[in-house]
Amino acid sequence: MSFGLDGKVAIVTGASRGIGQAIAEAYAREGAKVVVASRDLARVAPVAEAIQAAGGDALAVACHTGDEAQVKALVQAALDTYGRVDIAVNNAGTNPYFGPTLFADDGIWSKTLDTNVLGYMRVIRAAVPALQQVGGGKIINLASTAGINPMPGLGVYAVTKAAVIHMTKVLAQELGGLNIQVNAIAPGVIRTKFSRLLWDTPEISERVLRGTPAGRIGEVEDVVGAALYLASPLSDYTTGTVMVMDGGALLGSVEG
Repeated sequence: MSFGLDGKVAIVTGASRGIGQAIAEAYAREGAKVVVASRDLARVAPVAEAIQAAGGDALAVACHTGDEAQVKALVQAALDTYGRVDIAVNNAGTNPYFGPTLFADDGIWSKTLDTNVLGYMRVIRAAVPALQQVGGGKIINLASTAGINPMPGLGVYAVTKAAVIHMTKVLAQELGGLNIQVNAIAPGVIRTKFSRLLWDTPEISERVLRGTPAGRIGEVEDVVGAALYLASPLSDYTTGTVMVMDGGALLGSVEG
């Protein structure tokens, strides 16, 4: 069964490494043209080069999702280069604070909300007119299981990811009539640089593993299947959903 991405154009933010990079590479393998974005062009350009070297088609663009003008320019770059946009993946995120939520100051809240929530909204606002031009499309928001069940030390991040989940559902309702499906992926602890503190700190990783029925830390490849499905015509009747990729961690420990 093909995911049917031949000829599609996908924008992936936060694509310089980790989950975003893995999603972009998977889309390219399935025939999509991929616009990979990151704040630092020097970091994301090698991702586009690797995709091209593997026979795919990719464009690297510098984009800070906190800047609406840069977000608009990102979508315009996709249109100028490929003539269309079919898929928008919101993956750029931040987590500048680990600790008690009560002690997070307004600056931490503002930075985290601006990137994790408003940044997603900026991308969606810019992408929707382009999706309408091709009769609809897909919006995929990377959330987190922390947005469903909070994790110690991740309170601020968890609140923003809960907002992403609800935003996904709200927009699925509002954009359904435009044939735009809006869905979210909620990974658990995945072995990336972004989440290194959680899997590379023994006392934390041991607690995570005890509470994960699958008995291991997730890998970026564990998220790719959901991202492919949600970008493909196979998910045309799927909208407003949150696909959890956590090895069963939300179920709790098998030891009770």
